[in-house]
Amino acid sequence: MNLPLITRAQEHNEKIAILVPRGCANATNERAFTYRDLLHTSSQIATFLLKDAEDLQEQRVAFLIPPGFEYVTTQWGIWRAGGIAVPLCVSHPRPELEYAIANSGASIIVAHPNFEAILRPIAQEKNLRFILTSETLPDRVCRLPEVDIARRALILYTSGTTGKPKGVVTTHYNIQAQVTSLISAWEWTSSERILHILPLHHIHGIINVLTCALWAGAECHMLSKFDAEVVWNRICEGDLTLFMAVPTIYVKLIAAWENASSERQKRMTAGCAKMRLMVSGSAALPVQVLEKWQSISGHFLLERYGMTEIGMALSNPLHGQRYSGYVGQPLPQVEVRLVDEGGELVPPGTPGEIQVKGPTVFLEYWQNPQATAKAFQDGWFCTGDLAVVENGNYRILGRMSVDIIKTGGYKVSALEIEEVLRSHPDIQECAVVGVADPEWGERVCAALVLQPQRQLTLESFRSWAKEQLAVYKIPTRILTVEELPRNAMGKVTKPTVVELFHASSS
Repeated sequence: MNLPLITRAQEHNEKIAILVPRGCANATNERAFTYRDLLHTSSQIATFLLKDAEDLQEQRVAFLIPPGFEYVTTQWGIWRAGGIAVPLCVSHPRPELEYAIANSGASIIVAHPNFEAILRPIAQEKNLRFILTSETLPDRVCRLPEVDIARRALILYTSGTTGKPKGVVTTHYNIQAQVTSLISAWEWTSSERILHILPLHHIHGIINVLTCALWAGAECHMLSKFDAEVVWNRICEGDLTLFMAVPTIYVKLIAAWENASSERQKRMTAGCAKMRLMVSGSAALPVQVLEKWQSISGHFLLERYGMTEIGMALSNPLHGQRYSGYVGQPLPQVEVRLVDEGGELVPPGTPGEIQVKGPTVFLEYWQNPQATAKAFQDGWFCTGDLAVVENGNYRILGRMSVDIIKTGGYKVSALEIEEVLRSHPDIQECAVVGVADPEWGERVCAALVLQPQRQLTLESFRSWAKEQLAVYKIPTRILTVEELPRNAMGKVTKPTVVELFHASSS
């Protein structure tokens, strides 16, 4: 049995699937790939991955490839060969890449030549098969295995409250449920054209944009990286129908619009008017950003709520009233409930933890049965997010744990960052917190107790941290303190640390 994603692609053979700019500076100079190209190249990659085997049998294949046709064909090739795709992040430093490769137990690494220098040594040290995307693919395609949709398809790494990221495992069946839920709710058709500017190691970019587009038989226009001017150039062309981004991106697009000439502003606004839907997610959307964007684009952004473990769970309606500050109601195929600390249902108007059930919910945390068991209560996934239902709509109140920071659409663990910071020779103790910020949602900030007679500048601290942590995990502000505030039990009181940052900036 072919995977439904593949079977559906065969119905759109000659249609454009992926469009990529040849040079990102000039977004009009594009190269188009059809669904036939996607099917053919992914079957060649699957053959290459299989070598002499009949089926990869859920072997993990880690891959690091910039957004574009090669990323998609590699992901599909892994799936068609019966493997589990482990997408790596293009901006991660070596320790983070190494962790995902080791934790997932990947046996193969596929890399774009740009990343050969960082990944080949890891492959050699761990004795893993290493493939460059520039290698010649076989002319003859072998018979590909039949892949059941109950099989594991994807491992994405997400920060939890317990330090190191956990591998979230979704099956082909979970992905299908996540995609069909959104296609039904947001009425995707094969005539859509969406601009893809989101990271491709993250559920928002992989599922909501890329896989939904390809499932629908639509066109996915992929930029290698976000650039506000390039994005506005594409919007000005007036041929896009959908756009999805995180609040940080909308803030940057607003800034670019404000710096444009009035003539260009008119073209920008006209380009937005041609779209049928614009979506914001991965972080809370500040009301002033929503209102400013509406005045520029004419679109009242559709906010939704989801996470790596569950796909999307709640959404404002495509048609009908959307409310700022709310994330709407449960999506198709998704059950949602709010419970108190005792696991009892709470009445409307009372805050409770969001719990989710349904085919969109992930299978397990990779090789971590304890964390998996702990994450569920009577078959419901416990999100750790607090919400309240008002007038039938959900409003997110924040994380139940102070150790999870939502910054620029990423969820990061304060404990993981602290563990790394404590390895700095000048740092004795530290406390990492999220401080509210209109652009980023929360900024990662670190209060530091330094070793005696030591000093540390933000610049030297950040340049050290870049070797250890993904850029979005690196504190953007540091505060040197004599001692960290603690409660009677000796535990650091993080709300007090947040207050220290507020006091220092006022």
